[in-house]
Amino acid sequence: MKPLKPSLPPAFPGAWEGARSPRSGSGHRRVLSRSAVGAVAIMAGSMMGLGQAAAEPLSAPSFGGPLRPNPHPMSTDAGMFGRLHITGQLTGIGNAQTNGIPGVDPQTRDPLVDVGNAQIQVQTTGAPLTFFVQGGVYSLPALGSAYTRATDVTDQLYGPVPVAYGKLELSPNFSIQAGLLPTLIGAESTFTFQNMNIARGLLWNQEPAISRGVQVNYSNGPLNASVSVNDGFYSGNYNWVSGLLSYAATPSSTITLVAAGSFAESGKTGAATPLAQNNSSIFNVIYTYVNGPLTLQPYLQYTTVRSNRDIGIDRSAETFGGALLARYAIDENFSIAGRAEYIASSGGDCGVAADCAPTNLFYGPKSRAWSLTVTPTYQRGIFFARTELSYTRIDRVTEGYGFGSNFDKRDQVRGMFEAGVLF
Repeated sequence: MKPLKPSLPPAFPGAWEGARSPRSGSGHRRVLSRSAVGAVAIMAGSMMGLGQAAAEPLSAPSFGGPLRPNPHPMSTDAGMFGRLHITGQLTGIGNAQTNGIPGVDPQTRDPLVDVGNAQIQVQTTGAPLTFFVQGGVYSLPALGSAYTRATDVTDQLYGPVPVAYGKLELSPNFSIQAGLLPTLIGAESTFTFQNMNIARGLLWNQEPAISRGVQVNYSNGPLNASVSVNDGFYSGNYNWVSGLLSYAATPSSTITLVAAGSFAESGKTGAATPLAQNNSSIFNVIYTYVNGPLTLQPYLQYTTVRSNRDIGIDRSAETFGGALLARYAIDENFSIAGRAEYIASSGGDCGVAADCAPTNLFYGPKSRAWSLTVTPTYQRGIFFARTELSYTRIDRVTEGYGFGSNFDKRDQVRGMFEAGVLF
């Protein structure tokens, strides 16, 4: 089936963070993951009993709404390093679906309750040299993919420290950062609390989520730009270049252009590193409109991968998709978010060639699918709860790549629930 893949930033918040994918885990790391849940819970309880600092906006992690970060995070003076801030998320998830796909744990096809996030962020601000470290356990649900439990996702993808980087302010306009960076690509971020919807969409599955690399940022008024050299889908080979250009044309509208891809082939493959996607190029056009309680974010995405039999890609293939993300704040506490998307793949088919392996980017060569998602949300202070209903339909599918235990079903209805605290 398709590679399990993690998420990314809305419009351009990712320009100031880093990317996404899974890797094989070990029993030792599973122990670390489960211990992290308890550690985060203890820290969250301790912090809620402490005095809170005055409000100070933090740029990371990015929040694409409707969820809002704690406006009064724990903060203290760090001397020459500026101010030290501690934030985090402790959330739970419920999931039920029709035509479930067998995953790492076959029982995830049945209704379940899981950890959504048990994460802590430690960061500094207000100094030329700052750092950001995010650690814990996380679930990365995505439409059209098998649900994987948080401990397995953490083990197989980015480990208990998924994001960590240092950032040097060279001038008021220039900065450079290096480490484990959120991706610049796409309109959805990696973790559930960052996004309008609980589960990531179909287009997200073609994008990296977290990459190791170096990134240069430039900002001047309405213009923001970032360029990164990184390892794409967490391959360990620094053969990707990503670029983002964002322009705020008016106070309510922003246009963002993204281009990324590998400049040298890599035969590396694994849970976090799907072979075809890791050798692809990706292009986005993202428009963001914000007017009072209404946010609209349509975007287009094109991906392409060239054939290279030396590394096991026998046929060229590509995808083209579009999506509309939207949210409306009914009042201070209630909001509703929605997503509609369509994606189609072409090429990749071997025809009658006997010595050829098809290139699959989706539900088999030349597959097509669409989805609809609605997510009502309630948040009061640092506490929130939201539900989600989604429908995914495969219009064209290769035999053996569909939904259900026999991979022969064309649609899936999924209901989700997420609740917790953003401290």
